[in-house]
Amino acid sequence: MKGRILKGIAGFYYVETFDGKVYECKAKGIFRKSNLKPMVGDDVEIDIIDMEKGLGNIADILPRKNQLIRPPVANVDQAVILFAIVKPNPSYNLLDRFLIMMRQQNLPVIICFNKQDIATKEEQLELYNAYENCGYKVLFISVREESGLDELKELLKGKTTTLAGPSGVGKSSLLNKLVPDAEMQTGELSKKIERGKNTTRHSELFFVKELSGDEDTYKTFIIDTPGFTSLDLRDVTPDTLMQYYPEFIQYEPNCRFGGCSHIAEPDCGVKDAVADGKIAKIRYENYKILFKELKNMRPDYSKKARR
Repeated sequence: MKGRILKGIAGFYYVETFDGKVYECKAKGIFRKSNLKPMVGDDVEIDIIDMEKGLGNIADILPRKNQLIRPPVANVDQAVILFAIVKPNPSYNLLDRFLIMMRQQNLPVIICFNKQDIATKEEQLELYNAYENCGYKVLFISVREESGLDELKELLKGKTTTLAGPSGVGKSSLLNKLVPDAEMQTGELSKKIERGKNTTRHSELFFVKELSGDEDTYKTFIIDTPGFTSLDLRDVTPDTLMQYYPEFIQYEPNCRFGGCSHIAEPDCGVKDAVADGKIAKIRYENYKILFKELKNMRPDYSKKARR
């Protein structure tokens, strides 16, 4: 029987089959031998052990469209990253790290800034100029006042979206607005596995009935993921970091030196664009911080740069 993994906890996977029933499953040993681990969002085939008790085994993981390392989910169409405009103030460094990770996966990102109702126009404009102007869709919302949610819902329709963001920015509140029965779904599953509900520890997939049409048209899913406070960059070097700042590209021909790092070189087109306000200062400052971090992780880089 085919289904989709909704949630994974301590080696158990909760698979919803196409008849709407949830089975508690374990993965067969063949997956461990092949170093393949089931992920939330996976389409799978399961063998039913006990239909009445809802028990089964995952027999096969169907081909993935894509997979993410952080958050660990599969088969997603886009990501919504949620930060607060204020209270807490956004960590631009953390936001840029997430954007780099999603660009590595070629996954479209919607940047959603919450708490519009208590932020100034100037604070919103600074964020808009920094991120919309470098190619990202930016939305300002207030979950408390339910403003901006209609536009967000339109962007979610018919897609599987992973919802991510640091703790304390209103992610759980947003999920409950988008999926009104999320509390009920989570509560039912928690009761089944005899665990207390904690939406921040595990990724979990929800079907958004209100945004989905008939079975023959489209369905909408949201994957809720744990909040994070740090993200490590993988497979990024000082030489490749600039690739993840697309707003730099049009100004790089104005650099005097080929292979300019946009850090210490004179006559740098990117630094001139920052000075002229064409590139957001907060983005460039983050670039410099990440560049230094990556360089310090590569002791040989300074020697290489001098040669």
